[in-house]
Amino acid sequence: MLALIKLSPVLVLGILMRLGLDILLAAPLSMVYAIAIGMIFAHVRFNDLMDAAIENLKHILIVFLILQMAYAVATCFMETGVAAEIITIALNLGITAKLIPAVALIVTAILSIATGTSWGTFAACAPIFLWLNHIVGGSLVLTISAIAGGSCFGDNIGLISDTTVVSSSLQGVQITDRVRHQGVWSFLCLMCGVAAFYFSATSMGLPDTVGNANEAIAQIPQTVWDALAEKRAAAVTLLKQVQAGGLSWYMILPLVAVLVLAGMGVNTLICLGSGILGSLICGYIAGTVTDVMKFLEMVQSSFADAGSWVIVMMLWIGAFGGVMRRMDAFGAIAALVMKCVHSVRQLMFANGLLCLVGNAALADEMAQIVTISPIIKDLTDRHVKGDEKSMYKLALRNATFADAMGVFGSQLIPWHVYLAFFVGIVYAVYPVAEGTVTIIDIILHNYLAWIAVLSMLILTVTGLDRFIPLFRIPSEPEVQLVKD
Repeated sequence: MLALIKLSPVLVLGILMRLGLDILLAAPLSMVYAIAIGMIFAHVRFNDLMDAAIENLKHILIVFLILQMAYAVATCFMETGVAAEIITIALNLGITAKLIPAVALIVTAILSIATGTSWGTFAACAPIFLWLNHIVGGSLVLTISAIAGGSCFGDNIGLISDTTVVSSSLQGVQITDRVRHQGVWSFLCLMCGVAAFYFSATSMGLPDTVGNANEAIAQIPQTVWDALAEKRAAAVTLLKQVQAGGLSWYMILPLVAVLVLAGMGVNTLICLGSGILGSLICGYIAGTVTDVMKFLEMVQSSFADAGSWVIVMMLWIGAFGGVMRRMDAFGAIAALVMKCVHSVRQLMFANGLLCLVGNAALADEMAQIVTISPIIKDLTDRHVKGDEKSMYKLALRNATFADAMGVFGSQLIPWHVYLAFFVGIVYAVYPVAEGTVTIIDIILHNYLAWIAVLSMLILTVTGLDRFIPLFRIPSEPEVQLVKD
């Protein structure tokens, strides 16, 4: 009973969020409740609980700098024409009804890496691909599912994604190391997803009519433009640039620079800084940047946007996690897991399941990442014995678990806020879809999400991850499971 009482703050957090409260309100209320539980039932002094909260925040301070830079890069890419050029290059290849889902998956995957936001990517690409799909007579459910899956791809591996940053930091691993660890696996999942969407579209016998992006954008109703301008103004800029035929090929160089530097293992802040500087230079050449001071004001505004929600949310959630850890609230879960596992790989598999279950319980991927990450980290650190290099590899997998089960797992949970947002955007930008496509339809056809979630769990527990470069994690006898 005491163990359940200690865990109850997590339940309270989940209930508050399910009731529709923003996490900026749900997290402080849950923390107050957690402090009361800690003082009454765990007999921990108030000052000790607050010290634990502050100590927990120390480990994620660097995350705030990275997140602000990430928000700035995302806005720069969307405003200066980097993102528009990526879409334009893909669309110029010629898209038919059979190719739309596969191409939409690739474009949104690349764009989500470039912008670091699944929400922004979906909002920007849904109007293009849904109306393009309408013109060529494609499959609506396949196209929506492809956009949803591709939009989340960059959230799981992009250097400027907030979920990538937070999940890596909470496990104490470098973001660039984490990206290299899962890079091959991620792109294999993407290629398998592309193949699945193509063969599914082909099996439907869809027509071979070639679509035109300019026609698709021209059909977007004014009400949709107004909604996008209010919710995501940068998406309007992006669509206008795509409608104009894009800019010049060199606009993709800022993205290339970020990816190349990341592959070389350069510090994340330097990688992100190169994206901002590159978009300034290329935008100035292309004419999308005419005033350096206005560009800097845009960067400053992005910093403020990051601080106004994400960073504040992380402060509260981080403090909440510190209080929960101080009163050993997750001890019962750890004990239960340790009774069920008999090897390191089984423990890591259990960590992945914990992330997935936590995401379903909280219905928010960021809440899951910051709540469950400390649990799986403690489980691994306490119950696995190995050298520093081996433990670091396990930490990399835990970071990937927290992110992948959060981002891709959200695509398979009917009540998740992600799917509610996606369906809302679809109905707003393409009213024809209302009443014809449901959340369950999107879940069933989101092949990339299914491939990512199932393959990671299977590869981890079976040891088949050894066949994927850089993705293998150590197992016995390199490491040993410590039961007691």
